[in-house]
Amino acid sequence: MTMRAIIVDDEELARRGIRALLARATDVEVIAECGNAREAIEAIRADPPDLVFLDVQMPGKSGFDVLTEISLAQCPHIVFVTAHDDFAIRAFEVHALDYLLKPLNERRFELTLERARKAMANAHEGSVGRRLAQLAANLGDTAAPLGADRIPVKAGGKVVVIRIADVDWVKAEHDYVSLFIGNKSWLVRETIASIERRFANAGFVRIHRSTLVNVDRVRELRPLHKGEFQVVLQDGVELKLSRNFRAALTRLAGAPV
Repeated sequence: MTMRAIIVDDEELARRGIRALLARATDVEVIAECGNAREAIEAIRADPPDLVFLDVQMPGKSGFDVLTEISLAQCPHIVFVTAHDDFAIRAFEVHALDYLLKPLNERRFELTLERARKAMANAHEGSVGRRLAQLAANLGDTAAPLGADRIPVKAGGKVVVIRIADVDWVKAEHDYVSLFIGNKSWLVRETIASIERRFANAGFVRIHRSTLVNVDRVRELRPLHKGEFQVVLQDGVELKLSRNFRAALTRLAGAPV
């Protein structure tokens, strides 16, 4: 199966580098090269490709803007390419196939191509309508940009994808939150209020101004004084439920307490 690809980058040298790497693959045909987002949109509309190597930062419209202007039938697999890792999380939020940092690493590039081959071979994953529906929904909803069941976290120069259901509890750390999974924790640049909204449908409730808890992890509720409770998780972690959040007791216990 031949993959038809478009290269989009405002730097000719960068386009040349991607083209050279693709030339080593016998199953990839470069059908167009574009120097800006507008050219990319026109090229995708004129002849929808299977794969687009898309620069994030370009004059005028960004790579993300390209995704908002192509139709369901024209949606390709997207590989974002940029010199900065600041956009990595957003790239995963819009279900990009992959995210490459400049300068490109040959081995890493080959892994991206292998991922593209597998995605195309899988009819379910390759449904363009379903894929762009996810893209459009996430790009158009700034209030809840994260995926329904996963959250990408930048850690140690890479992006770790965490299943929200695996998180035990969440603690506010000023403009950040810590996500606790067993004896590990992950730091995310979000407020506790934002994470509360995002995690609400996954069974998380607020028990303190700085604490959210996964109701499936709760083992015991121990009354304290003045209407407060100690919430004990399955792994023995003890958290405090403030009297200001007594309404959460019913959710935690499964019935009025």
